[in-house]
Amino acid sequence: MVDIATTENLFFERTGMDRSRVSGLVENALHGADDGELFLEYRQSESLMFDDGQLKGANFDTAQGFGLRSVAGETAGLAHASELSEEAIARASETVKTVTQGHGGTLQGPPTGTNVKLYGDENPLNCMAFEDKVKLLADIDAYVRAKDARVKQVTASLAGNWQALEIIRPGDHNAFDIRPLVRINVSVVVGVDDRMESGSFGSGGRAVYDQWVTVENWQHIADEALRQAIVNLDSVPAPAGEMSVVLGPGWPGVLLHEAVGHGLEGDFNRKKSSAFSGLMGERVASPGVTIVDDGTLDGRRGSLSIDDEGTPTSNTMLIEDGILKGYMQDRMNARLMGGKSTGNGRRESYAHNPIPRMTNTYMLGGDKDPAEILSSVKNGLYAVNFGGGQVDITSGKFVFSCTEAYLIEDGKVTAPVKGATLIGNGPQAMKKVSMIGNDMKLDTGVGTCGKDGQSVPVGIGQPTLRLDDLTVGGTAS
Repeated sequence: MVDIATTENLFFERTGMDRSRVSGLVENALHGADDGELFLEYRQSESLMFDDGQLKGANFDTAQGFGLRSVAGETAGLAHASELSEEAIARASETVKTVTQGHGGTLQGPPTGTNVKLYGDENPLNCMAFEDKVKLLADIDAYVRAKDARVKQVTASLAGNWQALEIIRPGDHNAFDIRPLVRINVSVVVGVDDRMESGSFGSGGRAVYDQWVTVENWQHIADEALRQAIVNLDSVPAPAGEMSVVLGPGWPGVLLHEAVGHGLEGDFNRKKSSAFSGLMGERVASPGVTIVDDGTLDGRRGSLSIDDEGTPTSNTMLIEDGILKGYMQDRMNARLMGGKSTGNGRRESYAHNPIPRMTNTYMLGGDKDPAEILSSVKNGLYAVNFGGGQVDITSGKFVFSCTEAYLIEDGKVTAPVKGATLIGNGPQAMKKVSMIGNDMKLDTGVGTCGKDGQSVPVGIGQPTLRLDDLTVGGTAS
């Protein structure tokens, strides 16, 4: 395994490139551009999967490359290659210069750094022996199977990532970051007679494996996956119709992320294709609803010391007490909208353009006890965990499937249900929030967000919420 010193000369020490010559190539490429940068990346990643009592997959990968971007108006030209050399960057420089032909822009100033570091530099792939990782997964498998005779299948996985990047702009304005990321996940299938049900749980963040692979933590993850599966064994068909829905804290914030968060990204609003376009300063949610995107939380999965344009991340107020206050911005869309980047310019890799993306997006807590919220509902649905969903950014319409949900009858949580889907409109749903719990919780560090063919790690969260008159799709006859 490659061991790399985490210094700010990492790319030049490894490749033999001359920093001054590379800086000159960047100056040449961006002459007459409004913005742009050279993005250098080196990444190591691994994944191990233990399934049906044996190691089914173990992958290790390294990737490196650069992306040279030139921005003129609304046009962004990107040339990228996996070859890190002055010759390759020179060829890319000549390619992206075509974007600025006849443009004559004034180069936007560089981001201002803060020197705030939200995670360590240590490479998680080097911090635990391969044999120990395999043994951990085998221990999880044995632990779950020993707990309940109804267990039919156990899948346990580990994933680690170590990314080094440098961003170079004209005038020797450079930014550097090292980003670790790990995740552990357990899925369990249980069965009685012909009925089979499943549950899954995981956690992770920007650190090495140590804090996630303690016995206490992995047993909690395994117990939670098993609990969900057993709960679903007793589930009954979900009801259908309009009703009050109580969303649990933490992971149910995925609905908030998809149905509201994407609609508050700058590009959709600049193009007026979001359901929130043109509503700045207006009420878009019930009083008490306050939503932020915060990339500055230490060690969280969605956190970044700097975004992929070199801008420090921030705690961005999106909706305050129900009033729309801001959008998540990268540099290009902020400039075109007359604002400033909020540190939300993110890209999957050197081969992608940065676009406005969420980091850790969550709703702040209110003043209601969760038990009071549940007892206030005569008949409704209590949704605790979600699976997949679909959202139309322009209309705001969404459909989400519940993986763990319960009936609320006379103010009490009763039978688990299967097949429940939540159907609605993001902006309208935010106006149906009638009670906000005091138990705001972030997810456990497993979120991944897709947009425009790019995937990035994110965090989500919320308190317990009551929403009235929400449409529930069910399977009860």
